[in-house]
Amino acid sequence: MKAIGFKKYLPITAEESLIEFEVAKPIAKGYDLLVKVEAVSVNPVDVGVRKASHRILKEPKIIGWDAVGVVESVGENVTLFRKGEHVFYAGAFKRSGSNSEYQIVDEKIVGHAPKKLTIGQAAAMPLTSLTAWEALFEQLEIDPNDKKNNEKQTILIINGAGGVGSIATQLANWAGLNVIATASRPETIEWVRKFGADEVVNHRQDLVQEVRKLGYRYVDYILELNDLDGHWDEMAEIIKPSGKIASITENKHPVDLRKLTKKRAKFAWEWMYTKSFYQTPDMITQHEILDKISSLLDQEIIKTTLNKTLSPINVANLKRAHKLVESNHMIGKVVVSNE
Repeated sequence: MKAIGFKKYLPITAEESLIEFEVAKPIAKGYDLLVKVEAVSVNPVDVGVRKASHRILKEPKIIGWDAVGVVESVGENVTLFRKGEHVFYAGAFKRSGSNSEYQIVDEKIVGHAPKKLTIGQAAAMPLTSLTAWEALFEQLEIDPNDKKNNEKQTILIINGAGGVGSIATQLANWAGLNVIATASRPETIEWVRKFGADEVVNHRQDLVQEVRKLGYRYVDYILELNDLDGHWDEMAEIIKPSGKIASITENKHPVDLRKLTKKRAKFAWEWMYTKSFYQTPDMITQHEILDKISSLLDQEIIKTTLNKTLSPINVANLKRAHKLVESNHMIGKVVVSNE
């Protein structure tokens, strides 16, 4: 089968930053599905892995962590899916990615694709939906079913117009919270309001002053999606006593957790690959989350965050998608599709 990946960690403008090559078509065994890939999306993790080293690999590395496709065959232990079903998923960090004709993926991290969306619209959703859901409802411990209590709570979502922010804003809104999202440009401000932000503040300004100008001394929750180092002091100041902060971005400098001591505030990391990376006992929750997201999409309770589609899946279009993500000005998601 054909696949796209790299052997050299190069700038995306370099000729060999992404290359096409032939590999053996994998075989589904155990709990695995073999999926014929129809559409993929590009995320910051794709860019990060592609730029992560300076060495030269012996074999090309296939990346890609979002996909929609059709189940071609199933392993002998599979019970959740059957051949011919449309599925969507974000894959696993330790296995070959979705930038290939076929991909092997564990059924426990796969969901049934939404029926009312195009494959491109669906491909935009798995990684960001899993990240947002786990951050909000597992790490920040918000109960999405307790809307009466949540209506009294406020969450600040930093980088509301990005891929995760666009779905986190919708999920927080669906759960009943008052949502303050950050955005700095007219187009991103419009975007976050369209996706359910009740109020908008500018993350390029002093966030403490921005939030307090809205009339909030503290917020109950903060979801940090961009520049943990740059926002740490601001978050420590505006989180309420016993409040909770979650982050998906790594720090480049030591994080001073002592700033949260007197407030008894909690801080948690979210990495949606933890469950598959460590094969945790609750790994199947990602299947359950994706099925729930699929249902919410089909009911039009939440909307796809797709903002740009490139076609077909080839080296040139994947390079274009990587450039868009690397620009740090991407609103929503970019998908590369064979549709």
